[in-house]
Amino acid sequence: MATYTKDPDAIARLSPEEFHVTQESGTERPGTGKLLDNKAPGIYVDIVSGEPLFASADKYESGCGWPSFTKPIESAHVNELRDSSLGMIRTEVRSAHGDSHLGHVFPDGPRDRGGLRYCINSASLRFVHRDDMEAEGYGDYINQVEDVA
Repeated sequence: MATYTKDPDAIARLSPEEFHVTQESGTERPGTGKLLDNKAPGIYVDIVSGEPLFASADKYESGCGWPSFTKPIESAHVNELRDSSLGMIRTEVRSAHGDSHLGHVFPDGPRDRGGLRYCINSASLRFVHRDDMEAEGYGDYINQVEDVA
């Protein structure tokens, strides 16, 4: 079993936007994220800790301007916290081991897939293509990735 931690070296390598999003609970501008339109098969991991967060099979186009997922790949890797910033009540999503701010979860996702929309900043994620998952230590999650690109 892999161990995931908040890696100071990974934090030092973050771009200013990645740092702002993950370490200062920021938000990238809608429609600008590098992974918004990614349709390749694979998984999305925390850019700081490497912990697996979401599978491409659970990604969908919500129209909100950020990558959207119906569920985490493993719920133990995602913490959901009450967020009352910006004068509203929301549920913040953070990585469990890296403590990176990822985005928010809303109850307006596809009903037939659980009804949740995990609205996640691209700047908090690193994509690992299905072809690289085994070599990078994510082979246990290949069965959660669809077979078509």
